[in-house]
Amino acid sequence: MSNINEITPEQVSVLFGILKTRFEKNMKRHQNIEWNAVHLRLETSLQKLWSLHQMENTGGEPDVIGFDEQTGEYIFYDCSAESPKGRRSLCYDRAALDTRKEFKPENNAIDFAAEMGIELLTESQYLQLQTLGDFDTKTSSWLSTPDEIRKLGGALFADYRFGRAFIYHNGAQSYYSVRGFRGSFRV
Repeated sequence: MSNINEITPEQVSVLFGILKTRFEKNMKRHQNIEWNAVHLRLETSLQKLWSLHQMENTGGEPDVIGFDEQTGEYIFYDCSAESPKGRRSLCYDRAALDTRKEFKPENNAIDFAAEMGIELLTESQYLQLQTLGDFDTKTSSWLSTPDEIRKLGGALFADYRFGRAFIYHNGAQSYYSVRGFRGSFRV
């Protein structure tokens, strides 16, 4: 992972161009939100651009999916068709990674998300995402898992098959080449 200070003005300019193009191509995801307002918020929160840059660089294709009236924040989700390619083959968290005796993956979803400054989608956020398109038709994504499930050794993941979203459980130490994680970010 890069340091927060390593996003250059050129990278900022390129990121703004990518985000604006994606925003304009996918108006269904953010009806009643104007790009100029999002752009202004991003310009006044340049330190937060690093996280969006990391989402983009790992294949997440972040896009605005809403606006929180209470906090005044714009909400971004990873909107790539499949689980972000640069965030796959991960077990769920550090405890799960530490329990693996062999064939350990390089990282885990919770730590990776924290390093990026984002959060894993929750069940409800994942279901909300699926109302905006068909995501994870060939892959799956780890979801933020309630403590009571995690304490029993499990973790949640989801995908989209047969015309609907499915939420499943698996051992938190498991990992697959087609399972990654999707994140959310607020600015």
